[in-house]
Amino acid sequence: MRLILVRHGDAYAGFDGLVSGPNGCRGLTDLGQRQAEALGSHAAVTGRLHADVLLSSTLPRAVQTAQIIAPALGFEDFAQRCDLCEILTGDADGLTWDEYETRYGSFNMQAEPERVFAPGGESWTGFHERVRMLLDGLAAEFADQTVVAVCHAGVIVASIRLLLAVPHPGTGARLQPSNTGITEWEHEETRRRWTLHSFNEQEHLLGLRHRSFAVGSVGDDIGEG
Repeated sequence: MRLILVRHGDAYAGFDGLVSGPNGCRGLTDLGQRQAEALGSHAAVTGRLHADVLLSSTLPRAVQTAQIIAPALGFEDFAQRCDLCEILTGDADGLTWDEYETRYGSFNMQAEPERVFAPGGESWTGFHERVRMLLDGLAAEFADQTVVAVCHAGVIVASIRLLLAVPHPGTGARLQPSNTGITEWEHEETRRRWTLHSFNEQEHLLGLRHRSFAVGSVGDDIGEG
């Protein structure tokens, strides 16, 4: 199976806004909508995102991105899956970052991998285990198919950490998926092996002004991943 991971477009999420779980996420900015439209146009012209299956996380910024690109991929609808979501923020969802720090303090999840983000949320370790189960499940469910999954920076980076066996802690270098960037994996069932074909393709963004996102602690992704 081929698994094409697409990061959502630029969103109203970051470290100067709200903790952006299902309640705190306010969806795409105007720029994010244009990025998704550019990706859809690119897909329609080039066939780059030919897919048998289209999936999205359940967070509004990913759902809106999938809605914009779906017609270009030939889909009227798509399934939404929580296992494609960014790290689960639990009771912190919708708080301002100042409120979060007042209630729970600040910490680096990589340095405290077993500590949950907030009650009802996930830890660094739990998040990566969820992504591992997601990858195994998609490979089993959609063998011999191509899946396009609109998700988040954290999921994309975690797939690389897990499938390329990046040690924890790493070297200090970081991966930074762009909004609507494309990352493609292939799973060979007979060898039970994953191959990375591309990371963060962004040809469709040429000519579009896009901003970097704030650096988070789950691989540059908690804030607006």
